Amino acid sequence: MLIFILKAFLFMSLVTVKATANETIKIGAIIDLNSRIGKEQKTGINIAVENYNHDRRNNKQLITVHFRNTSKDTIQDFFTAEELVERNHVKMIVIGMQTWEETALIADIGKRHQVPIISFVTASYTPELVQLRWPFLVQMTTSSLDQINCTASVVSSYQWRKVIVIYEDDMYSDSSMLAVLTETLKGHGVEVEHQLILPQFSSLSDPREVVRREVVKLLQKQSRVFIVLRSSVSTANHLFKEAKEIGLMGRDSAWILADSLADLLDSVDKAFISSIQGALGIKNHYAEATKSFRHFKGQFQKIFRSEYPTEDHSEPGIHALKAYDSITAFANAVNNLGAKSSNDSVLMKNRILSSNFTGLTGNISFVNGVLSHPPTFRIVNIDGNRYNGLGFWSSMFGFSKVLEAENGELIGVNGSRVMKFSMVKWPGELKRVPKGWAMPTDAKPLIIGVPGRTSFEKFVKVETVAETNEMKYTGFCIDLFKEVLKILEKNYTLPYDFEAYDGSYPDLVQQVINGRYDAIVGDITILAERTKYIEFTQPFAESGLTMVVPVKFDKSKKAWMFLKPFTGNMWVATGSVLVYTMLVVWFMEHQSNPEFRGRWKDQLGTAMWFTFSSLFFAHRENIKSNYTKTVVVVWLFLVFVLTSSYTASLTSMLTVPRLEPSVKDIGWIKRTNATVGCDGDSFVKDYLRQVLELQNIKNISNQDDYPKELENGNIKAAFLEIPYQKIFLREHCNQYVVAGPNYRFGGLAFAFQKGSPLARDVSEAILTLTQDGTLNRLEEHWFALSKNCDNVDPTGETESLTLGSFWGLYLVSGATSTLCLLFYVYHLFRKSRQLTGAFRDNILHPSTDQSLWTKTAGIIRYNKNDKPIVTLRRVTSARAAGLGVDERADSRKWHLVSPSDAAQIYDGSSQHPQLAVELGNSRSN
Repeated sequence: MLIFILKAFLFMSLVTVKATANETIKIGAIIDLNSRIGKEQKTGINIAVENYNHDRRNNKQLITVHFRNTSKDTIQDFFTAEELVERNHVKMIVIGMQTWEETALIADIGKRHQVPIISFVTASYTPELVQLRWPFLVQMTTSSLDQINCTASVVSSYQWRKVIVIYEDDMYSDSSMLAVLTETLKGHGVEVEHQLILPQFSSLSDPREVVRREVVKLLQKQSRVFIVLRSSVSTANHLFKEAKEIGLMGRDSAWILADSLADLLDSVDKAFISSIQGALGIKNHYAEATKSFRHFKGQFQKIFRSEYPTEDHSEPGIHALKAYDSITAFANAVNNLGAKSSNDSVLMKNRILSSNFTGLTGNISFVNGVLSHPPTFRIVNIDGNRYNGLGFWSSMFGFSKVLEAENGELIGVNGSRVMKFSMVKWPGELKRVPKGWAMPTDAKPLIIGVPGRTSFEKFVKVETVAETNEMKYTGFCIDLFKEVLKILEKNYTLPYDFEAYDGSYPDLVQQVINGRYDAIVGDITILAERTKYIEFTQPFAESGLTMVVPVKFDKSKKAWMFLKPFTGNMWVATGSVLVYTMLVVWFMEHQSNPEFRGRWKDQLGTAMWFTFSSLFFAHRENIKSNYTKTVVVVWLFLVFVLTSSYTASLTSMLTVPRLEPSVKDIGWIKRTNATVGCDGDSFVKDYLRQVLELQNIKNISNQDDYPKELENGNIKAAFLEIPYQKIFLREHCNQYVVAGPNYRFGGLAFAFQKGSPLARDVSEAILTLTQDGTLNRLEEHWFALSKNCDNVDPTGETESLTLGSFWGLYLVSGATSTLCLLFYVYHLFRKSRQLTGAFRDNILHPSTDQSLWTKTAGIIRYNKNDKPIVTLRRVTSARAAGLGVDERADSRKWHLVSPSDAAQIYDGSSQHPQLAVELGNSRSN
């Protein structure tokens, strides 16, 4: 009995352990099992499940997968997902749909049944909104904005300005990527010229014919930069074959493959690779040198070859890696939750979203339901049977040739926002960067419009040769274009045909916008409105609108002509320095120099005469003081410069004819409503009416008509652009002048269709011609000065000399005078102190009772008198009244009195002894 009970207990234990060990967690997978992507996803899922089930560290729970094939009918896929949840009781569904609409339908089931749904498609909405609407959706992908930014950066790096986007569409496709790509490219200055939308390959009965019909339309477009944003391999196979047949894969074409195709480059056949030679691809990058990847690669190749022997390639791609990482995230969540909590779908979803590990595709962590780590793309170039890696791009570092590990992440070295990769093999084995444009050929040359009606024929002239009835094109613009072609021919030939256009200039520009002409060679003005629709080259001549009017010889202001050489400020400054120098000279000379002494009027007259006569170097007075000599030397140098400049300026004003404009400014034109003339075939007429608000305008069709109309008085002024104004004044330099302001524009240039790379090449050639002097030689040849013209200044005005040209001399003269004056005053003080102690005690010592003014007056009297006599005596009370001295004052004090007062005091009486002290030495002694 005991043995039986023991056996029964052991049996039940074994049954319980077996039941626990065989406890399974079911997951579902809805993928396209017939496509290469679906095959890779299935293999990656199976490897992840197998690795988990054989791992002893798990919680003794097994994972089983229920695979379901996708259907062409999305509703059928919806019911398939319902069946997996309700009948098979799966805890998670992995969906491999390639469109967001299909993914959203399955995500609704996950929300209703609270089952986590793992998707490999980027949502059309923001991650925050997706989490609110589909809380159980987990996106094993990043924002598609990274790939779009990478594509735009590649296009911008090669300076392509127009592109064509190719996109395979179906009833469930998300077209928002097209809109986002268009806006992103616009931010880089790139225009999407055309969007080629191809129908889904499986929906076509004759896909080759449909694709060919759509691709042929691209021949009518100018751009030759093609971005394949989304396409299946089957559709792309027909696309590239047809494009190659009609010549769109040839020279100067560029193809960029987004990750929908580039990620499959490892698995497509050789025929597909050969059809896209020279194309650039943007692949999702993953580390291939890690131990985990090498282990997975061995497992993948073994299983894939076994299950799909017809596939040519068994290399794992990004789709297999993402499928593996998704199951790994689920398995980690199962281990963390344990057997009891694994059935809680909410906890399961939260645990998956809180994943943080390094998978085969990189760091796996989520923010708002999407992968948080920005992807790194690898830029590849298809060459031969494989592709060559050019470098990497990431939103964190831009473009980089190599990656280095830093803190567990791959970081680009010497990242740059511009793609600088070399050794690119372009379509047609082109050695340079493709123009990305429909370049002209001998069979289809560049059609260039030339202005047939021009007012100034020196720029462009079109005439018919009578003998051959052919058109002859001459002029400055034509010769300049031929010089440009010589430079361009070093890189490529540019077949072209000129075609004269007899309409107006605005209509000619419109013909380029409409596509009739590829370019314009002529005197086209760069305007802001025109730059929106056409591409201008570097301007070869400045542009602006000026008013040309007849001249009149002004003789009314001859009487005051002598004041014109200097401006008002100049006269004031000269007078100020003259007076200051006069005062300084007088102050330093009148004590020791008898020629500067005498009455105040005589002293002032002598000083003024000396200073004014020095203007003509006619002064005769002798200078005694060395300080004064220094001042006079600097003053004479200033006088020399001023008189020379004044004489030259006045001579120029009197000898050169002063041409005064008959109309001063445009204000007079408006007030009198006078008639003005301009070229009616240009934009000038509209500018005069709309901007300058002139109404009485007459059209002038030829440059020879302007002098006639102006002389006859039919027009009061002619409005010409600066290049035409220069030609006009060169031929009529003594008869017309420019009046009023200059209204600036962008310049004269050649024009091309918007986005044309030829505009950039021609601009570089024009700059080269400018630097090597060719442009100047052409101007001298076509715009030579008329023989009837002399060297008359077109403005007819010699500018007055301003203070700005001479303030340095004034500063030196004033500073020299001031310094000499200060040294002289200092010397005066020292001399006065040495002459008498009494003078020092009564004037300079602060202990005396005299004021500062009294002391200063004493110095002035000392400087004024040749014999400063000071008499000191003790004044008695009897004489105080007569001298005006306060008798209450201390009789012991000595008082300073003048010599005249001293004579009155001295009376020879013995009772009142007199003490007279004479200070200083007289000139006779």
